Amino acid sequence: QVQLVESGGGLVQPGGSLRLSCAASRSIFSLYAMGWYRQAPGKQRELVAAISPISRANYIDSVKGRFTISRDNAKNTVYLQMERLKPEDTAVYYCNARHLYNTGYDYWGQGTQVTVSS
Repeated sequence: QVQLVESGGGLVQPGGSLRLSCAASRSIFSLYAMGWYRQAPGKQRELVAAISPISRANYIDSVKGRFTISRDNAKNTVYLQMERLKPEDTAVYYCNARHLYNTGYDYWGQGTQVTVSS
């Protein structure tokens, strides 16, 4: 079993920045792709950004150029740096770890609220 603990959410004004962190309870990064998802009220959960064990990253179009996902394998931590935040970025953000070869090993954090509002 793997526990994922997110932190770093909060209230920020439009145009502001936040950095989310996700710490894993044990070393999993060499075999797991890591992702950040978000879910806004009344909407489906969507994948925002993902990063492979060799730090290859991809993003949804709406956050390209504003968000950066990164990982520190030594610290078992993945980050989401969010810049130029918009009200439509408001959501609960979830960290996910998915095994590269066995999708049955799929773990989620508890979520952290991000609110972008003036």
